Amino acid sequence: MKAAVLTAPGRIETVDDWPEPVCGPGEVIVETHGVGLCGSDLAVFHGKRVPPATPWVMGHEGFGRIVGVGAAAPDHLVGRRVVIEPNYACLKCADCLTGLTSACPHRAIIGLNAPGVLAERVAVPAPFAHPVPEGPADADLACAEPYTVARAAVRRSGVTDRDRCLVVGAGAQGLLLCLILSRLGITPVVTEPHPRRLERAVRLGAVADDGRAGFTYVFETSGYAPALRPAVDRAVPGATVVLVGLNAERLPLTTDDVVRRQLVLRGSMIYDHPGDFTAAMTELPDARPGVVVEARFPLARAQEAFAGAAGRAGKTWIDLGSAYA
Repeated sequence: MKAAVLTAPGRIETVDDWPEPVCGPGEVIVETHGVGLCGSDLAVFHGKRVPPATPWVMGHEGFGRIVGVGAAAPDHLVGRRVVIEPNYACLKCADCLTGLTSACPHRAIIGLNAPGVLAERVAVPAPFAHPVPEGPADADLACAEPYTVARAAVRRSGVTDRDRCLVVGAGAQGLLLCLILSRLGITPVVTEPHPRRLERAVRLGAVADDGRAGFTYVFETSGYAPALRPAVDRAVPGATVVLVGLNAERLPLTTDDVVRRQLVLRGSMIYDHPGDFTAAMTELPDARPGVVVEARFPLARAQEAFAGAAGRAGKTWIDLGSAYA
């Protein structure tokens, strides 16, 4: 079958002789229709994260249709349109048993420490293939996984429609946060140096940063450490700061900053299985997260899709499921 594989940093090849997936008893075979690209994929592409082997099948934000099931998986799943939850928690460790599957130390993260989904067919554990309702377009499904990440951050934050929110960064996560906050009746203020990304955020219901202060919530999505301190300085005492973007640098904050102003720092890592994904799937027909998409590429142009993704104002996805592909 065809697949897009990383052969060296910065180099992806589309091959047509990749082995077919083997379906385990509790797995399903998903015919892949599309895969969204995100920062984690680009880190692998650019060599900042090293995969276990090369050639390496890329991609983790996948969706498609179930075309086969293992002996222990329900037959009625065949034919269902699904979004793949790409973090396979063990569901047995202490973190999983408390419901914090996002912290599972044994997680298989497809595309990163387990083979990805940029192939015509993939094997997926049945509980991690989430059926979707009728209505969402393929572009919406390409954004379903990052939409779930953003939705989980909002859920964990405790924000209400009475809160004043600052969103730092208008990449895919920032845009989706703006979309979700707007749907809650909040008009978020967004700070973003990229003019076209800022324009997209405004179209999703945000307003451009005008330097105001007085925020009760700050959502940091950029992962750019120097952006955090100026944003926190504009929050009111007792505000909640939700950290979504990842960065290995030390935070530019002191305990004085946090304690004297009684700030709440809340990290939000992906989502928790299965509730966050299940809830997000029910919202897709109305939420339409595909509005954050800018570019679509066929599988044969995967190299181009990856190479230019960081510079695009909106999200990029690769289409495997139509005549376009």
